[in-house]
Amino acid sequence: MPKLIKNGQLIDDAWQTLRLAEGDDPAGVNVPAGQWLVPLAVWQAQPALAARGDVAVWLAGDDEPAALTAGLATLALIAVNFPAFTDGRGYSIGALLRSRHGYRGELRAIGDVLRDQFDYLTRCGFDALAPAEGKYTDAQLEEATRQLQDFSEPYQASVKHADPLFRRQRRAA
Repeated sequence: MPKLIKNGQLIDDAWQTLRLAEGDDPAGVNVPAGQWLVPLAVWQAQPALAARGDVAVWLAGDDEPAALTAGLATLALIAVNFPAFTDGRGYSIGALLRSRHGYRGELRAIGDVLRDQFDYLTRCGFDALAPAEGKYTDAQLEEATRQLQDFSEPYQASVKHADPLFRRQRRAA
């Protein structure tokens, strides 16, 4: 079973990701029983999925997070796909979901998620990190969870820390 890091803990990932093949009609795609992450196009084309409870949505880098505004309160999980480690649009999507849209559920980074980026992803509001299956061993992921504690006080403001360090720390006169 694939693993993910959620809130700093390594756990089994029961969710499967549905990917559309070229030419697939989002309205006609069958979403089987079980926990599924479906693309935004499928979520929008099949409104009945929202009532299932075992289906969540994933956003691509070119998807607009505002498209989910009406359903944010009912979604327990939103994933953001990183198709390549060089594609940083997912960072912005995560930050927008947390700050502008007020999303409080699980925000998961999926796809080409690299260990070097884990800290930055958490600072953008992601609380679950799911690298591609087979990319890392369990031992490497365990080490990565420990490394998430390496930087306790970043200088810059972020979704996680609204103020920069100089505003969070009091210094003696």
